[in-house]
Amino acid sequence: MRNAFAAEINAQAASDPRVVLLSGDIGNRLFDTIKASAPDRFVNCGVAEANMMSVAAGMAMNGLRPVVYTIAPFVTTRCLEQIRVDVCYPKLPVVIVGVGAGLSYASLGVTHHSCEDIAMLRALPNMSVVSPADAHEVRGALRAALQHDGPVYLRIGKKGEPLVHDREPPFTIGKAIVLRAGRQVAFLANGTVVKAALDAAQRLGELGLAAEVMSFHTVKPLDEATLTRVFDEFDLVVTIEEHSVVGGLGSGVAEWLADGGARRGRLLRVGTPDRFLEQSGEQEHARHVFGLTPEHIADRVRARLASTLTAAI
Repeated sequence: MRNAFAAEINAQAASDPRVVLLSGDIGNRLFDTIKASAPDRFVNCGVAEANMMSVAAGMAMNGLRPVVYTIAPFVTTRCLEQIRVDVCYPKLPVVIVGVGAGLSYASLGVTHHSCEDIAMLRALPNMSVVSPADAHEVRGALRAALQHDGPVYLRIGKKGEPLVHDREPPFTIGKAIVLRAGRQVAFLANGTVVKAALDAAQRLGELGLAAEVMSFHTVKPLDEATLTRVFDEFDLVVTIEEHSVVGGLGSGVAEWLADGGARRGRLLRVGTPDRFLEQSGEQEHARHVFGLTPEHIADRVRARLASTLTAAI
């Protein structure tokens, strides 16, 4: 994902002289192209993320289109006040890119985990929150964010993530992308666990359960038209995210559902539990511990469908 981001920011900087990239002392070799072609529009702000966010706000106030890039917890938690006051309050077009979000840096410990970022940023007025599923979506998401009138948080993985699209799909902030058709269950997944959702749907399909899967990449604003459709058409709607069940996509959908009245579909939220991962291991190990593997997801869906059927009888 980060390679796709680097390629797209190079392309955008080449076509738009307003685009400026600010880095928090990360990705220096990754950005050799933009440093060579537009050295005055790449700024390494060092390990000073709060200051970097305020610098980006100043650039945006003067007509530039700044993109702020560093590891997810350092570009969100560490400078939340600057995002709130300097960027969101004046509704400035700053694109905040959190790389290695979720459990991408699982082996580096809790300081590098980012399972609360969506919860914090979606609570801020004027902020849009986007979590692309693969490298193809990263490129479309960055272009859409640079055209957006206001701040956008792009939450991306690290490297080696599998593709879920054969080619770059049309990408619109606030509009989900259907990846697989189904009848009984709808999976609304975002970020790097979209592939796990597809694999879980495949497992369910082998058992005769047809699951629709979509990349529900935008957590704010929600795709309310799609939510209305799936909750009217499906018995069970499942949100899947590599983020805490508190405050993320699942919470946003639950809030929408609570405010909108009774519908056919029931909601199941799959995400990380409300606790820290106090173990050492790579991302796949962390997903296993937190129940974010295809096997765990499929088992939870089967159990929920079984309990719903029993209750109906």
